[in-house]
Amino acid sequence: MQFLGETKEQSTAAEVFADSLALITKDIQAWVELFAENAVVEFPYASALGSPQRLEGKPAIYNYMKDALAQMQNLVFTNIRAYPTSNPNVLFAEVHGKAIIVATGRHYQQDYVMRLETKDGKIIHYREYWNPVPVLDAFGSTQNLRQSFNAQ
Repeated sequence: MQFLGETKEQSTAAEVFADSLALITKDIQAWVELFAENAVVEFPYASALGSPQRLEGKPAIYNYMKDALAQMQNLVFTNIRAYPTSNPNVLFAEVHGKAIIVATGRHYQQDYVMRLETKDGKIIHYREYWNPVPVLDAFGSTQNLRQSFNAQ
């Protein structure tokens, strides 16, 4: 979402977040271009499933997310609530996601809480909180989860 006469460097976190949701399920390469070269992505609860908690830099973010999203068929986000802060470069958000997990055919539903920080129109820090239990339920086991990501 860009306004007439505005450069990407002037985009607020809310605008970058809207772009992120529009791209993440359609074009992962374009989605990762929303990030600064040295961006950090954190999933604080991921270690409970043996997944990385922290990704540093665009290559690491792309490699992880392309594999994760490849396992989520028909991923859709609903009930999107964005909470801009007094700092236009920081946003909190809540979304509900649902998909079918390719490896098991099981339904996956998750409520996410996100914090996004931008600088010069690029994401520099993204933190996403999600419950590991629905992930484990959808994949059936941590072994299935690891095999799904290693098979990519």
